[in-house]
Parts: sequence; structure tokens; C-alpha cells
Amino acid sequence: MVKNKEINIAFLSTFPPRECGIATFTQDLVNELKDIKIINEPKVIAIDDKEYDYGDDVIYRLKQHDRNSYLELANKLNDLLIDLLVIEHEYGIYGGEWGEYILDLVDNLKVPYVVTLHTILSNPLDKQKHILKELCTKSKRVVTMAKNTIPLLVNLYGVDERKIVVLPHGVPNLPTLSGDSLRKKYNIDAGKFVVSTFGLISPGKGLEYGIEAIAKVKEKHPDILYLILGQTHPNIVRSDGEVYRDFLVRKVNELNLNDNVKFVNKYLTKREIVEYLKLSDVYLTPYIGREQAVSGTLAYAAGLGKLVVSTPYKYAEEILSDGRGLLAEFKNPDSIANCISFAIENPHEKQIMEEKIKVYGKTMMWDNVALEYVELFLRIFEDLEDDAKEAV
Repeated sequence: MVKNKEINIAFLSTFPPRECGIATFTQDLVNELKDIKIINEPKVIAIDDKEYDYGDDVIYRLKQHDRNSYLELANKLNDLLIDLLVIEHEYGIYGGEWGEYILDLVDNLKVPYVVTLHTILSNPLDKQKHILKELCTKSKRVVTMAKNTIPLLVNLYGVDERKIVVLPHGVPNLPTLSGDSLRKKYNIDAGKFVVSTFGLISPGKGLEYGIEAIAKVKEKHPDILYLILGQTHPNIVRSDGEVYRDFLVRKVNELNLNDNVKFVNKYLTKREIVEYLKLSDVYLTPYIGREQAVSGTLAYAAGLGKLVVSTPYKYAEEILSDGRGLLAEFKNPDSIANCISFAIENPHEKQIMEEKIKVYGKTMMWDNVALEYVELFLRIFEDLEDDAKEAV
């Protein structure tokens, strides 16, 4: 039997300092696995879209847009003392059409791997479907972060249900000052009702609908304040510049919301994220895509017991079910405004929802999630040993 301390895991993912939600996710998981010390310290193969100055966790770089790099990585992994590769999958982080170069890697990989899915499309293009189907077919396990994606994986992508494992998106457990103290720190009036959205900004976030909703809420509740926290996604800046942010700023001006909407244009540290969430009354995700299988920002809000108002993408539907939050219609400022107004005008009901999501959020803390990953890895090695015995 493989001893726990002899198990060597590597993650294939974007990784800080690259500014990407999946990079942060992987760094948090790797750090927690190092802290609990059950298996050897995991290593990272970082996906590069340019040169980054990584720390010691990164043992190799995959050049995102260089097809030869994928075959070179497969050969490298086959020679390294890596027992299991964890592939973080999102269509935008691998090279080729819809990230098809990742298949060159798995087609030549002799090391067993797990794939973690960050987006699961219900109406994929043929190429998108092919890529995900191939990744899942050849993997030992398929990790998804929402139970309601399982039927999609089974029925549309043909994934063996026995392979599918549901593991929560982790949430950092950082101590913070009180909400009142944090408002003073960030120069926010104590009497403001604060709604916030954070993360890398891109058109799919639907922030224009959030801004329009704030204009409607303001009519009855002039002390509303909407914080839009985060810089524009680097890929969007490279392709389109700040067109989307400029559009949002114009909308704020047109709706006379300069005292009600504040942009914080920077890439937030984890501590800043947690502090801004702590001082907020409501967390808003007005995303326009139903497909989103996970949202790290919503997970953070849930972990802190914040009332969340969200459009009903897959992850939000699951996390906010059973009275744990409020769902608004896609691309509908009136619906979003009604949810925010309900939270303002019904403090008792708001508190009940916050208590429910706080209980749920405790299961999402990174220390608990990392232990679930370790259990997953150990089960895979038990299966591999059983398979080896049967083959003899």
C-alpha cells in the first residue's frame, strides 16, 4: 500500500502572480494541503501566457499558446516522480481552439490524473463538448463543485457517474475587524446600505444590470452604495482595452449615481476581499451566463455568511437554495432591485437567510475542503492498487 507521505501530487493550473480566479483557487488549495501535512507537499505546473516570477511551488511551466509545450510536459511528467496530476479545467486557460491543446497532453500522459471542472456548458459547441468529454473519459475522477451539474455531465458529456465527485469551492478563514471598524478603514459612512460585487471585471459579469438596479433602489433608499471591486480581466484589457469599464462609468454618470456607485479598480488581495465582504450588507452577482458551474466570489460570500442576491446560474441556484439567499432574473434590473429592496426593508428575514448560509458556508472552509481532496486522492490510489492486483 502507498503510504500517505509518499504520495506526490502536482496541479496543472494558472498560478499567482498571474491574476486569475483559478490561480487563486489552486494556490489556496495547495497551501492548505501543505498545512495539513498528510501527503507530500504538492507541486504546481503553471500555465503561462507570459513570463511570471513564481515561488518555489512551481516546478515547471506550460506555455499556454505553444502546442509543442503540451507534448513536452507529458514527457516530463512521465519521467518525474509524480503519482497523480490534478488538471484545473477552464476553456480560457489552455491553447488552441477552446483550449484543445490540453488533449495533446492527456493523450500522451502515462500518469493518472483528476480533472476539476470550473465551467460546464449545457449547450456546448462540438469542439467544447469533445474536449470536456475526452478529458473526463481519460481521467480517474471528475471533480465538480455543484451537485446540480451531475445530470449534465452524465447525460450530455457521457461521464461515468461513478467517477464524479462533488467538492465545494474553498473559502479562506481569515480573522477580520468588525464591520463598523472596516467601514472606517475604507471611508464608508456607517449609515450606508452597502452592496458589493468583486472579481475580475468582464462583460459576462452583467454589472450594467446591477448598476441599473441600484438606480431603481435609490428612488426609495438614497443611502444605497454599490461597490464594484476589482480590475478588468487582463485578457479583456489585451483584446478590448477598458471599453467595458468605460461603458459602466458612463452608465453611472447617466443615471446620476456618482454618490451611489464606487469603483475600486485594483486586483484585490484575499484579505481585502474578505474585509470588503465583511463590511457589506449584500453581495451581488448579476452574471448573465446560466452555465457557470462555480463562482469563487459567491463561495467567499457564503463562507462569511453574507446575504447574496444573484442571477440563477447553476452554482448560485445550488448554493442559495433552501432559503439561503435571493435569486433574481437574468438581465433584469427590476428583479435585482426588488431583491435588494427586500433585504433593506425586511431585516429579520435577511438575518434568517444569513444564518442559513453561514451554516452552509462552514462546510466550505479550505481546511475542510482540503481534507476532502486528500480523501479523494487516497481513494484513487486504493483503486489503482486494486487494479494492479487484478492485472497480475
